[in-house]
Amino acid sequence: MITIIPAIDLIDGSCVRLTQGDYDRKTTYYKDPLDVARRYEDCGIKRLHLVDLDGAKASHPVNLKVLERLSTSTSLQIQYGGGIKSSDALKEVFAAGAKRAICGSIAVKQPESFREWLAEFGPERMVLGADTRDGRIAINGWLEAAQMGVEELIESFRNAGLSQVICTDIAKDGMLSGPSVPLYVKLQKLFPEIEITVSGGISSWDDIENLDRNGLKSVIVGKAIYEGRITFEQLAQYSRTASTDKKL
Repeated sequence: MITIIPAIDLIDGSCVRLTQGDYDRKTTYYKDPLDVARRYEDCGIKRLHLVDLDGAKASHPVNLKVLERLSTSTSLQIQYGGGIKSSDALKEVFAAGAKRAICGSIAVKQPESFREWLAEFGPERMVLGADTRDGRIAINGWLEAAQMGVEELIESFRNAGLSQVICTDIAKDGMLSGPSVPLYVKLQKLFPEIEITVSGGISSWDDIENLDRNGLKSVIVGKAIYEGRITFEQLAQYSRTASTDKKL
């Protein structure tokens, strides 16, 4: 059964969503991200996707106090991304309570550093952020395009033990138009030993079921929840079903 990972994107400590990664197309949904984090926890959700958009733009983590507050006030396993460009930043993120760290830009610009972190902290804690626009990897808060494709980026860390990738199709992000299913199916088949997490475009529960049928292992959902297209009741029912399946 596919794992659902709700997203909280942070700007100035508030829970927001951008459209196609555009900082000028921002909608604020919750002033206090702990409110929505607790709602997810109450639904039985286990993992949370926390994106520090300020950090991505500033090239260093900015919202660590929010991360620490969420990690100490809930039981959610938090995966954190945004501005992790140095060993010190990575250690700060883990010290603030993140269970997993998502690295994108540094994996492109300083691949040896990311390989070292995979070895030092383990592939269960390190996640590759492979964000793509028009077939090319986008970095630095999606503000810069790299001369590399998503398949090439993932392949470059395959022998280093990489086991988790979050792939965001930026053209779909925040558009509620449905995910790029063929892209994710292709990546999962190319890299069967790696968990490819779908991100971008989820518009309904049908999208999640379609990804599940196609063998994807995890999916990040953000705007569809905030806009009421996927309800907290559906998340709670999903969690109950997942718990029952595990017991069986």
